Amino acid sequence: MPVVQASGVSDGYLRPADGLVLKGESSGVCRGGILWNDVLYRVMGSKLVSIGANGQSTIIGDVGGSTAQVSMDYSFDNLTVASNNNLFYYDGTTFQQVTDPDVGTVLDAIWVDGYTMTTDGEFIIVTDLNAPTSVDPFKYGSSEIDPDPIKALLKLRNEPYALNRYTIEVFDNVGGDYFPFQRVNGAQIPKGTVGTHACCVYMEMIAFVGGGRNEQPSIYMGMNGQVQRIATQAIDAILENFTEAQLSQIKVEARNDRSNHFLYIHLPDRTLIYDYEATQAAGEPVWAVLSSGVNTLSRYKAINFVYAYNAWQCGDPTSSKVGYLTHEVSSHWGQVVTWEFGTKIIYNESRGGIFNQLELVALTGRIEQGKTPVISTSYSKDGYTWSQDRNISIGTIGDRLKRLMWPRQGSMRGMRTQRFRGDSSAHVSFVRLEADIEPLYA
Repeated sequence: MPVVQASGVSDGYLRPADGLVLKGESSGVCRGGILWNDVLYRVMGSKLVSIGANGQSTIIGDVGGSTAQVSMDYSFDNLTVASNNNLFYYDGTTFQQVTDPDVGTVLDAIWVDGYTMTTDGEFIIVTDLNAPTSVDPFKYGSSEIDPDPIKALLKLRNEPYALNRYTIEVFDNVGGDYFPFQRVNGAQIPKGTVGTHACCVYMEMIAFVGGGRNEQPSIYMGMNGQVQRIATQAIDAILENFTEAQLSQIKVEARNDRSNHFLYIHLPDRTLIYDYEATQAAGEPVWAVLSSGVNTLSRYKAINFVYAYNAWQCGDPTSSKVGYLTHEVSSHWGQVVTWEFGTKIIYNESRGGIFNQLELVALTGRIEQGKTPVISTSYSKDGYTWSQDRNISIGTIGDRLKRLMWPRQGSMRGMRTQRFRGDSSAHVSFVRLEADIEPLYA
């Protein structure tokens, strides 16, 4: 993970990404989570469960479905779950499904101004103010700036946002006998989201994956009629690998940790993470990639972050595991994962050079018991083919003065880039790369 902060050695450094610590297992894959009345609730598989500080799960009820993400919110009296096109309430004692036929298909749900607001993709529906299980068919609203389907509902500053496929509309509570919310015309955003969970509230704005009509999906932040694209060309190239149907099922969420505001884009084979503070310091978008694979990209095995019990709790989108994030280790659920990073292109005005030595300046010594990890480097002169990896030892436990050096690293004629690889058995931070380069031509 990149950190843009002057250290005296460099203007930034790379720290290990957070590890995942297992606390227990539940009834299925993690589909959503929320903290309500100081208790962590999750939907695991088809079950709504409460999870204690020790990781033990207690089943509350069945909400249907198995793997698709759910929506969770709460009012003063009820925990709300939108799952498998249905609406459920839990008041701490009684679990029930809303059976009023006028509620229709429930794609998403939020609680705002005393109402449970849902959408079926065409209409915006509110429950009765004093009867949350009842719906008046005369109190249907709609999002009509564009005839695109409604994908999601979010609440920001107590105003509901209807996120359509190509537009986003903001509503205000004006009361009245019929649908109590009225569109705020000047706040419309001319872009929309690809899916129900491909959006979230982030930095007091709406962050989403999507775009406008006749645009390829990208990543944006918007509010009050204004929108800014935060994806880079490289991030857009990653999104191009997925169909709209695949992107419609992704999860976007935010996490505020140690004064860092992270935006997570959970894709089928990796998670993209955007760092707001690093972006502001660097003056350009700062992104990283999280993966739970070994020498290959693999789905990141943490999702639905909830701050509870003095830690960031998480679930696993591929198994029934539950646990928390930690800065102390880099492994995922006790399993080793690999990492890599690379340099920008090194160019010597076509004069070339001989690389006598490379040295990574690092904080070493944090090694898993019984492990003998290595770090490797390779280089490419064209960005497509790479040299053979050269391995060296990262050291042993407590060896904090270990120097990571590679002698005789070949040459270049025009340009080249360097790549470094390792795994989570070494919890190492890197602050600088030193290169002893001898020019080939004067």
